[in-house]
Amino acid sequence: MEIGVTTFVENTPDPTTGKMLRPEERMHNLMEEIALADQVGLDVFAIGEHHRPDYIVSSPAVVLAAAAVKTKNIKLSSGVTVLSSDDPVRVFQDFAHVDLLSKGRAEIMAGRGSFIESFPLFGNDLKDYDTLFSEKLELLIALNKSEKITWEGKHRPAIDNRGVYPRPYQNELPIWVAIGGTPQSVVRAATLGLPMALAIIGGEPERFVPFTNLYKETYKKAGHDPAKLQLAINSHGFIADDAQQAADDYYGPYAYVMSKLGRERGWSPMNRAHYEAMRAPKGSLLVGSPQQVIDKILYEYELFGNTRFLLHISVGTLPHTIVMRAIELLGTVVAPAVKKAVEKASS
Repeated sequence: MEIGVTTFVENTPDPTTGKMLRPEERMHNLMEEIALADQVGLDVFAIGEHHRPDYIVSSPAVVLAAAAVKTKNIKLSSGVTVLSSDDPVRVFQDFAHVDLLSKGRAEIMAGRGSFIESFPLFGNDLKDYDTLFSEKLELLIALNKSEKITWEGKHRPAIDNRGVYPRPYQNELPIWVAIGGTPQSVVRAATLGLPMALAIIGGEPERFVPFTNLYKETYKKAGHDPAKLQLAINSHGFIADDAQQAADDYYGPYAYVMSKLGRERGWSPMNRAHYEAMRAPKGSLLVGSPQQVIDKILYEYELFGNTRFLLHISVGTLPHTIVMRAIELLGTVVAPAVKKAVEKASS
C-alpha cells in the first residue's frame, strides 16, 4: 500500500496566535512539509485546487513544480485538479512540466470540484457540471495517449491534428479520478479503467463499501485487468505522540473549518461530541496516536482492499511544528507498520 499526505493549503487563523499567516509564510511551510514527507519515505504528496480566500493554491501544478526540485522520490499529485473548469490541454502541459522536473513523479487527480467558485470565474455554467467533466476527462485521456490529436466536443474549441507539448517524462501521466460518493462517478472511473480516489470526510467508512465494490465489479466487467486496479482512500486525520494531545490540537482548527463550511452548505456546526464520535474506532476521522492511526488505516483496508491511503492532515491551519511532527510520525512509524501488516495479510 502507498501512503501519503493531501492538503488544501488552508490559510485560516492560527490557533496559537489567532492570526493569519502571510501567504508567503504558508507557502514556505508547505515546501518544508513536502520536503519532509519525501525524506521520511512517504509515497505521495497531493495538493488541492481552490479559488477562495481560505485556501492559497489555485494552481497545484505550479506548486508541485517547485516541490519537484526539492524532492527525490515522492510522487507529486494534484488533489484535486478541478478539470471541469480548466482546459485539459493546459492541465496536461502543466503536469508534463512537473513530470519532467521530477523525472517521472507527477500525477493528476481529476475531479468535478466540491467548491464551485472556479465555474463562474472561468465562464462555465453550473448547469453543465457533469458534462463538462466527462467531456474534458475524455480529452485529457486522449492527450495523454497521443502526441498529435484531433478532437471535437461541446465545451471547448475543436483540435485538428495538433501536437501537444511538452510530452511527460513518463510514457503516460497517471490520471486518477477523485469522487465523493456518487455512483455515476464510480462507474465512469471504472469503465475507463482509471484509478479511483474516494474521499471519506464524514460518517462511518463502512457505508462507502458499496461504492468500492461497485468500482471493482464495474472495472472487471469493463474488461480491465483486476491486478492493475488502484484504489485510494483519502481521509481527514492527524497524528501526535500522545492521543489526547492529537485530539486537542486538531479539534479547534478542524471545528473552525467544518463549522464555516456548514454555514455555507446547511450543515450543523461541529461540536466536541460529534468530533469525538468521528474519532471512534469506526468513525471517519483518523486522529490520535500512531497506533490508533495504524489501527484505523488497517480497519479501512479490511473494508476496501485499497492500494493507497492518503491522510489529509491540515483541514484548518495548525502550528507548523506539529504538522511537521505528524508527517514525521506518518512516515517513520505509521507507514512501515501498515505496509508490514498489509504485506503479511496478502501473502
